[in-house]
Amino acid sequence: QVQLVESGGGLVQAGGSLRLSCVVSGRTLRDYAMGWFRQAPGKEREFVAAINRSGGSTHYDDSVKGRFTISRDDAKNTMYLQMTSLKPEDTAVYYCAASTLPRLVVVLARYDYDYWGQGTQVTVSS
Repeated sequence: QVQLVESGGGLVQAGGSLRLSCVVSGRTLRDYAMGWFRQAPGKEREFVAAINRSGGSTHYDDSVKGRFTISRDDAKNTMYLQMTSLKPEDTAVYYCAASTLPRLVVVLARYDYDYWGQGTQVTVSS
């Protein structure tokens, strides 16, 4: 049974930083392409960032490009999302996700992810 557990969310002022972590258990992290999504109240869950199995390729939504960095540490079975220059519009529940797609691709579509964490709340005050 694969489990994903996010942590690192919280309340931060605009312009501040947070680092989210996603620990994978039950299987090794290198078996998965990984991604971060977020969902604000009353909105659809949206793509934030993704990283392929090797860690060699990443992709970001335009709204976070240059401010967020996705990374992975397979030895620790952990993925990260470093968030800087946070804005009030970044406020959402952030979810990590794992995809079993077999190729070294960056997975962008929500429906291509097989496992999800429970989410961690990020609130950015103005």
